[in-house]
Amino acid sequence: MSETIRIGIIGDGFMQPRFFEEALGKRLAGRSIAFKAMTLDWPLKVQSTKQDPTLPVAEFVGRPEHYFEFLADLDILVTHLAPITAASLEHAPRLKIIGVSRGGPVNIEMPAARARGVTVVNTPGRNASAVAEFTVASILAETRNLIRGHLSVASGEFRRDFYHFDHAGPELCELTVGIVGYGDIGTRVARLLRPFGCAIRVYDPFKVLTEEDHAAGIVKLELDELIRTADVLTLHPRVTPETKKMIGRAQIASMKPGSYIVNTTRGQVLDYAALHDALVSGHLKGAALDTFDPEPPPPDLPLLKLPNVTLSPHIAGASRYSTVKAADMLAEDIGRILDGQSPLYPTK
Repeated sequence: MSETIRIGIIGDGFMQPRFFEEALGKRLAGRSIAFKAMTLDWPLKVQSTKQDPTLPVAEFVGRPEHYFEFLADLDILVTHLAPITAASLEHAPRLKIIGVSRGGPVNIEMPAARARGVTVVNTPGRNASAVAEFTVASILAETRNLIRGHLSVASGEFRRDFYHFDHAGPELCELTVGIVGYGDIGTRVARLLRPFGCAIRVYDPFKVLTEEDHAAGIVKLELDELIRTADVLTLHPRVTPETKKMIGRAQIASMKPGSYIVNTTRGQVLDYAALHDALVSGHLKGAALDTFDPEPPPPDLPLLKLPNVTLSPHIAGASRYSTVKAADMLAEDIGRILDGQSPLYPTK
């Protein structure tokens, strides 16, 4: 690299460039650094990350060519949503490091980066605590009629039927919560739920329970058994070919009558048409949904009109701390690479 390290930050309204510049400035203190930044209009003006099956990347904003000029003189790129492809790298001859401020570098064409010798780091778990907190809040909001009660009071009705036994919700200490996916988020959900006294069951074929898990009474089950026995099913797997629609019509039909589904991962893991039918029939008592497929969902989607759903616009991970944490994680790894050390969060 040149004596002055040229760092470009492509941020947005959530992952704001100033936090990354501040973190990098502290971590790389004493080095000659030149920053430049670009702020995308996501999430306020861009309603969803664009998908293009002709590109080898996912969950991105803009086209690769929109960023070619910005990349031209960079040694290091920090990005949240810009798509970086082989063509992008051809326009960035000096680029040696890419830092992606998200759990996985899905917007980076990794084979092209590896072929060019570009080191890619990302920020696994940067919003895990935020999503876990939101998940527990969603369970409580749906089971205890929080949003429905709010709408009742706000409309001037002050409905008292939510105090009727037939409409009152359960306490968490009564329930078995089934956690699908026991990674950074799923483990935090379990940790937050433990003081409520609910039984916790988990499914994750890649995770071995710890001594702490066993001591806390957490039990690992196969997916079919977990689905059959859970009062609340909360979804936290990554989207892979194996997990797409993993909770489909057959799985929902096998759930306990009167149980709940919570989805704060991606919409692709759940069959929303089947969910709608189970909610209408009364087989499921309710659902709390932060994600959809596609996003945004069509405004006339029947699921959105049901009285027994709690809805939010994909904001489970939207905490201020997750931005600061991502900036600190990337700054540390970029500093380590420049110091000749191995990064903490390399992308394979």
